[in-house]
Amino acid sequence: MKGKTIQTDKAPAAIGPYSQGIKLGSLLFVSGQIGMHPETGELVSPDFAPQVRQTLENLLHVVKAAGGDLDQVVAVDVYLTDMGKFVEFNGIYQEYFAEHRPARAVIEVCALPKGARVEIKCIAGM
Repeated sequence: MKGKTIQTDKAPAAIGPYSQGIKLGSLLFVSGQIGMHPETGELVSPDFAPQVRQTLENLLHVVKAAGGDLDQVVAVDVYLTDMGKFVEFNGIYQEYFAEHRPARAVIEVCALPKGARVEIKCIAGM
């Protein structure tokens, strides 16, 4: 079974050999997004909060490009370079997932592409 590639210019272009998203049947798999500005390909800020917001915006735009919305997200994987930012992350995350609460994992990692401080990927049911 071959999936449909999801591509939007409202999220950053892939920085490697992968797609922004793949829709396979009723599932959408969104690749890890970081806080890159879609037009410049650079991180929006060295600061954590702006990176988190941009990362979530990028994720949202890929989901929307597939015809969905965040209320269809069923699982989220979050990678933080500093677990000490967990509470701050949750505060921003709740702005995007207020009522709808997908399954989620938050994992601390030692480094992310482009020096990002957060990366998020998700699966949505379409």
